[in-house]
Amino acid sequence: MPEISTKNTGKHKKLYINLFCAIMCFFVVIVTGCDQKPNNNSSPAGFKKILDSASQIYFNKDHVKGLRIIDSAASKYKNISVADRFEVYRLHCDYFVNIAGNNDKGLLYADSLLMVLDNSGHPEAYPKLYGIAYFSLGDVAFNKQKYIEAYQYYYKGKVTGRNNLDNCTLGDYSYRLGMVMYKQEHFGLAADYFNQSFIESKSCDENFATFYRRQELLDNAALSYYKAGITDSAGIYYNKTLNFIDTEGAKYPEKKGMIEVAKGVVYGNQAQLFTIQKDYEKAANLLKKSFAINLKKDNDNRDAELSELKLAHIYVEQNAADSLYLLLQNIRRQLDTVKNPDAEVDWSHLMANYYQSKSNLKEALLYFNKYAQLKDSSDVAKHKLLEIDASQQFKDFENQSNINKLKTDNGMQHIYLTVAIICGAMALIIVLLVYTNWKKTKNNVLALSDLNKKIHEQNESLQRAFLNLELNDKEKDKILRAVAHDLRNPIAGIGSLTALLLSEVDVDGEQKDLLELIKLATNNSLELIREILEATGTIGEKITKKEMVEINLLVSNSIDLLRFKAAEKNQRIVFEALDTPEELYISREKIWRVMSNLISNAIKFSPRGAEILVKVGHRDDNILISVKDHGIGIPAEMKQTVFNMFTEAKRPGTIGEPSFGLGLSISKQIVESHGGEIWFDSVPGKGTTFYVLLKELAKKESGEELIKA
Repeated sequence: MPEISTKNTGKHKKLYINLFCAIMCFFVVIVTGCDQKPNNNSSPAGFKKILDSASQIYFNKDHVKGLRIIDSAASKYKNISVADRFEVYRLHCDYFVNIAGNNDKGLLYADSLLMVLDNSGHPEAYPKLYGIAYFSLGDVAFNKQKYIEAYQYYYKGKVTGRNNLDNCTLGDYSYRLGMVMYKQEHFGLAADYFNQSFIESKSCDENFATFYRRQELLDNAALSYYKAGITDSAGIYYNKTLNFIDTEGAKYPEKKGMIEVAKGVVYGNQAQLFTIQKDYEKAANLLKKSFAINLKKDNDNRDAELSELKLAHIYVEQNAADSLYLLLQNIRRQLDTVKNPDAEVDWSHLMANYYQSKSNLKEALLYFNKYAQLKDSSDVAKHKLLEIDASQQFKDFENQSNINKLKTDNGMQHIYLTVAIICGAMALIIVLLVYTNWKKTKNNVLALSDLNKKIHEQNESLQRAFLNLELNDKEKDKILRAVAHDLRNPIAGIGSLTALLLSEVDVDGEQKDLLELIKLATNNSLELIREILEATGTIGEKITKKEMVEINLLVSNSIDLLRFKAAEKNQRIVFEALDTPEELYISREKIWRVMSNLISNAIKFSPRGAEILVKVGHRDDNILISVKDHGIGIPAEMKQTVFNMFTEAKRPGTIGEPSFGLGLSISKQIVESHGGEIWFDSVPGKGTTFYVLLKELAKKESGEELIKA
């Protein structure tokens, strides 16, 4: 093959590839921009733990204490993740908007939510949090009666969920739209949105907050049907809500108090159905049941006041003036503590009616005037809400979004056209280059074909050599096994004669030392021969004899046989078994050999007085056995070869015990023949832990064989 032609072909080929890559990179950068992975930093574990604990305190109604703990932790820990910083601001926003009624402070924290995400460097990584931020800003704007601004934020939250296929965020949007429709007295539409939100919220994380929102959606749908005059559907949905609370709420026994609050709200709303049916006794019982729950400290006192007012209206219908007066006085004391503008309007009207029924026109006029003032103020706010058609507003946002999308698509089409022209020009250049070099490459192709033929011939030669090597390897094993087998008897004889001489012949000190050395050498030689025979017998051996073996008992027996060996070094073996006995379909003798090898190594390489921990546990549905020592450990340079046969990683034990480098190789072959895994963790000077994973497959194989039998 001509050397110059080969080099030219490689150069041109590289030129084409680089040119093509440049075009593709240019196209990708223009169309999609740089794609960088978000920095998924995490908060310190201490802060995360404090935040979780304080959140529990906050949602258990001790809002101020929960926020105080969070603020203290946030000032102490600086490197807080984006998600956790967002959660800190979200809880503060929730408190000021929904608890303290301070919308100005709530707005500051809502703005902070958006700022945290915008400054994260990777806003595209937090679509769910963006949805929450937009909805929070919308809630604040709605409370401040900036309805168009609120609807814009709600729509942004919807777009975030839609673009990211996030039904949970869309569920939050449908919930808020349902609330808007309800306040604008479009009750049928409100019920539809609440039902839609209930369906979409199925995709949210399953937790107490999701459960609480979903029961609220069912209750809101029922109330909307009632307001729309569809009382049959209202009754069905109230029962559906109570059933949902009982079945799903049972998953959160620690939240029993809040679940009772939810039921109390439903009872108060459900009572209205019986009121319009003139079933005052049943309605009154439900109302009393409702405010008995929600008048308790930290429960929904505002809802309790509304339920009491509903009962007051029943007293009006029943002409129970004394009961009405006592109840209204009781409500007055509550309103002085828990402010409730809606309840104030109704209370003033009821008081005026009461004094009118008593012919006390002076007091009646006083309360009528107060009622008129409160009603006018309420009507002004209501009129401001009703004068904006929310449905049309959202349609306008959708149309504007479509127009912007069309503009963007048009701009992208211009970009695509420009890129297409550039690509066409580049393609023409490439074609010319290909044509120019075609004649040169033709000869190179022929030369490459000849080279491929030679390589193919060399591969066949290598394959034959590999087969011969395999045969030689098997022959080597046979020879090694024969030599070891033939050496075992004479060496065992030497050992026996030496032991006999030591026990029966009166020898002096120097001769005794020599005989002891001979005895030690023969014992070590016999141990080496045993391991050679085991290794050569295990390679390629298929395990056929398996049985159901109780794994705790097998490991325990292995330990018991080696306790005396450990006692020679004043070591202690600690065994942690499975809580309940468990059987595996394995070879008892083979797995026993693995455990003996691992525990023997732990004894060998641990110092005197050390503790060895043997543990049987679970990993998923599999059995995990570990043998942990506090010995000399395995140096980094030896870790890759410890499972090799006749490995160079062998070292003497802590008191000079010999090591032949075969035990771990045998153990690995046995474990893998069972479909399992064996590995280790080691720190030089601190100890080593070996792990044996016996997979669930062992049980399944057993079950299949029993069925066949």
